[in-house]
Amino acid sequence: MATGRPFRTFLESLLKLTRFGNLVIIGLAQYCTAGFLIATTTLNDGSLFILATSTVLIAAAGYIINDYYDVKIDYINKPSRVVIGKSITRRYAILFHVVLSSAGVLLGLLLSWKIGAVNLVTVFLLWFYSNNLKRLPFIGNFVVAFLTGLAIFIVDLYYHTGSALIIIYASFAFFMTLVREIIKDMEDLKGDVTFGCKTLPIMLGLRRTKFVIYLILFLFSATVVILNYFYQVLPLQYYVIFLFVPLLWLLYRLIRADTIRDFARLSAFCKVIMLMGILSMSLH
Repeated sequence: MATGRPFRTFLESLLKLTRFGNLVIIGLAQYCTAGFLIATTTLNDGSLFILATSTVLIAAAGYIINDYYDVKIDYINKPSRVVIGKSITRRYAILFHVVLSSAGVLLGLLLSWKIGAVNLVTVFLLWFYSNNLKRLPFIGNFVVAFLTGLAIFIVDLYYHTGSALIIIYASFAFFMTLVREIIKDMEDLKGDVTFGCKTLPIMLGLRRTKFVIYLILFLFSATVVILNYFYQVLPLQYYVIFLFVPLLWLLYRLIRADTIRDFARLSAFCKVIMLMGILSMSLH
């Protein structure tokens, strides 16, 4: 019992550090993209499993390196979430980051040099984001949103389908992640100010940052409708149920939000919208 309990605590801490729930969503998104937007036969393809595994490993490594650089900030913003320096040492955190990143790149190379190259660039951008970009206004948010959209698009990159639907869903993932990342910066304002970060809420203030999000939501809706009009016609009720109603609710709650708890709830709701988007792939 004495040896089992520390191991269980360590394992729970590792799952918490790597955001296991988010990793499941990433893997689910890629499988749904392949199975519902390309062909159901891809679900039995071992290459899809390798692709999804490589993406999940790199994402896990990204979460680790992000927390590694953000320990002091997280002690202010989310002290209960801090793992590194408590149950997992900084040395082990770096070791896990290197091992998971390397495994993800190597698995990508097993599929093709293009997937391996994309995975390598992704590893670099996740490190650069954690070390530098996330403390800058907007560019850090943009990089994370880009990589999230890429996690969807890379499925099409491997299978070479040129699917317009995948482009639409990748755009959906990009814009929703961009909105969520900015909202998270609003939630983390206190800690970011303390350590000299220059995020949008710090540079513009909460009120002006909200207007930036309003603009992004408008561009998001317009982009999806335009892509649908020119490349793939979907039923109107699809957009009403899975896009416009959730976005209008998000907009309503954002207008009224002014506390850390409000922004935390909005961030969580963005994840719900993204999960609804993933599940909606089954309708095609």
